[in-house]
Amino acid sequence: MNTTSYIDRCQSKVHNGLMTAAQTLQTSVDDSCCLPSGQPALSAEDAQQRAALLKALADPNRLRLLSIVKAGESGEACVCDLTEPLNLGQPTVSHHLKILVEAGLLRREKRGTWAYYSMVPGALDRAAGLLTSL
Repeated sequence: MNTTSYIDRCQSKVHNGLMTAAQTLQTSVDDSCCLPSGQPALSAEDAQQRAALLKALADPNRLRLLSIVKAGESGEACVCDLTEPLNLGQPTVSHHLKILVEAGLLRREKRGTWAYYSMVPGALDRAAGLLTSL
């Protein structure tokens, strides 16, 4: 069999020894199905901010930290009290807390040698509304 002339006829054909593209079928598109919604798409900056917040919430240790801080009697927790419940070292807990602060979920206040963390008012409500506002 001559392999130069045996090619999938649906994709191309040989004409006078030269390969040319086969004709493709023309399909009609109903323009009514492709109308824009009229609502603006999420900007790249908004998507980046939302992704950072969702990424911060996507870690089980960070969710536990939020839960501990929120459940605290005074609405705050010292970093020194957060290592034992998670069974993690202080540097790891501090890293997770930093991400939660950068995401706008926790507020950090330095008192002497210790840092105290509290919930940012309305942060969880804003996080809950992220997906519904897409």
